[in-house]
Amino acid sequence: MIAPRDALGDIFIELGEQHPSLVLLDADFNTASKVAPFAERFPERFVQVGIAEQNMMSVAAGLSTTGFLPYASTLAAFCSRRACDQVMVSIALSNLNVKILGIYPGLFVGLNGASHQALEDIAIMRSMANMTVFQPADAWETREILKYSITHTGPMYIRIGRDPVPRFMPEGYKFQIGKSVTLLEGNDVTLICYGELVGDTLEASSLLRNKGIQARVINMSSIKPIDKEAIIKAARETGKIVTVDNHNINGGVGSAVCEVVSENFPVRVKRIGVMDLFGKSGSNEAMKEKFGLRSVDIAKETEIFLKE
Repeated sequence: MIAPRDALGDIFIELGEQHPSLVLLDADFNTASKVAPFAERFPERFVQVGIAEQNMMSVAAGLSTTGFLPYASTLAAFCSRRACDQVMVSIALSNLNVKILGIYPGLFVGLNGASHQALEDIAIMRSMANMTVFQPADAWETREILKYSITHTGPMYIRIGRDPVPRFMPEGYKFQIGKSVTLLEGNDVTLICYGELVGDTLEASSLLRNKGIQARVINMSSIKPIDKEAIIKAARETGKIVTVDNHNINGGVGSAVCEVVSENFPVRVKRIGVMDLFGKSGSNEAMKEKFGLRSVDIAKETEIFLKE
């Protein structure tokens, strides 16, 4: 059980040693985001801008034009909502090589509540031209996506989960942009998930199997570009799709999946996520229960959906 954020320190030290141009920017969040080891190892390549997320994006944009490879790290809510204009105008519009790390995405922000919960960030970021969007399922996929990010030229938004999760990705896994990973096969329904809800979705598939329902489970860590081929294949082979979002159902992965099937192979899609509401303060488990994101909730909604 390792939290994706807990892997960041070691990963960035490794990447920093290999790539002297890498610079890490922080908005007074480095102890929570676990990137403090990089600051200790490379103090000359760590920029502490303080609680000034909008300025951080502009500084990162400027650094990228002078040969540096900047990574800007802060709360997902702040780098998407608070700094939206700077991300769009200073980074995406100019197609600059800036990587943005959104820590604590979705509902799961400890007890910080609605002001810190990023339930709109996927919608914001994936709607920007030039921007790519990802969320790893576990610490191992976090390493793979960050290794890939070094080789990718252009703006990138990466959601990084807060809490420990087990390993989901298979041995030898290599991240590929625009490609998903099928974690379980099944022909009755497809469950599409990502990030910290992969575990709950896999547990939901087990509950469904106990009732004779064979659910395919896809980890859609590449949110933009999304894996259209896997979505169309699932639509053809399973007939119905359920998406599981740690995000508002409007504009999240569920919306992206609906866009793909409506244009290519129309099937019914059930979107599970935050139902156009703001979040609340509470533990992650309390948030899952309140907003219907536990494995039992996912299984129940899927079973109802299949009977409709």
